[in-house]
Amino acid sequence: MKNYLTAGAALLLTTTAASAGGIDRTLSNYGTLFEVGNYAELSFATVKPNVSGDYSPFFTAAGGGVSSTGDMATDFSTISGSVKYDLTPRLALGLYANQPFGADAKYNAGFYQGLAAEWDSKQLAIVLKYKITPNISVYGGARSIESQANIAIPDSLVRVQFAGAAQATAAAAAAAQADGDLRTAAALGQQATALATFAETAPAGSLAYTATTESNRQTSYIAGVAYERPEIALRVALTYESGYTHDFATTESDAGIGLVDYQSTTNITMPDVYTLDFQSGVAKDTLVFGSIRHATWSDWEVRPEGYATLPGNPRVTGIDTDVTTYRIGVGRKINDSFSAFARVTYEAGHGDELSRLAPTDGSTAFGIGGTYSRDAVKVTAGLEYITFGDGTDNNNPTFGTVFAKNDAVALGVSVGYRF
Repeated sequence: MKNYLTAGAALLLTTTAASAGGIDRTLSNYGTLFEVGNYAELSFATVKPNVSGDYSPFFTAAGGGVSSTGDMATDFSTISGSVKYDLTPRLALGLYANQPFGADAKYNAGFYQGLAAEWDSKQLAIVLKYKITPNISVYGGARSIESQANIAIPDSLVRVQFAGAAQATAAAAAAAQADGDLRTAAALGQQATALATFAETAPAGSLAYTATTESNRQTSYIAGVAYERPEIALRVALTYESGYTHDFATTESDAGIGLVDYQSTTNITMPDVYTLDFQSGVAKDTLVFGSIRHATWSDWEVRPEGYATLPGNPRVTGIDTDVTTYRIGVGRKINDSFSAFARVTYEAGHGDELSRLAPTDGSTAFGIGGTYSRDAVKVTAGLEYITFGDGTDNNNPTFGTVFAKNDAVALGVSVGYRF
């Protein structure tokens, strides 16, 4: 039972991460460390998201009457591979290659048209697993992650930043006047007027902003412990992946505020990740499996130096809350060659202010699949349907854009070979 079912469970865990929080793309499958004998696996996944929003009347009018953003999420594919090799009866080596994080967002219609962001990453990892007793193992290693990002923000949204700052400053001026602080009220009033005038009179298109980073490579560490009882296909494993900070060399441009090929450094902190994986036989030829994954995505924000000089010290995008993802599934051996499995994934929404570059809040996913095994080869395929939580990009129904009824479909295929 174990040999047939665990591969299928792992495939959906690692290759269809569209329902995971943050900008997760492909999760590392450390479960291959527990395969019997030497083992190699190659996995491919393709994801088709459908994410769009409905503009408020304010943005519909400002965007020339266009009421929908259109689909802002681009289809993507990932590929990953792993090799597990027994160095001794107790010591095993694991090698991993994947694309852990990614984003590809682009608005093509209405007021947000031209807003776009890309994030590409590549990861290599090496892990050693040592079996302390027949039931207890420890493992650890390091991973090297290379990432690169591009950002484009249209003139309309940068102009709104100035207009919003003018409104906030005017409100502060009114409060100061009500308190009798006339000197402060006058100074704030002048600032508000200057900001509003700039937003209204800056030449059309002059405030469009772009940022391009050079590739940056950082190192992270992996540590884990596992308990097994192979006779009932029981395994519980706790894995920690340390966070790290990219320090991207960045070229920023926004002619309207005096940035022309401005050279800066953008520091972006990636999350610590804690994952509890479990599986157990519960009846003849039946396996229950799942995981609880917690990632400190509240550490993550994109705030380039030049862009942060805009009024209000704005960020390009970010996540306000840590993300915990729950998965539970069941696998069933059909015959000596084939097994099937199904899985549910849940990630709670938090009601946070949404980023226009990641405008969903939580998700629920349903996955099914099967594994066919013959001799040393096994092939696994899984299909997953994801529904994303609704939200408003700035929690303001008057001026915000409502993102609702969005979803994605993901397909993963994996080929494993025992040698």
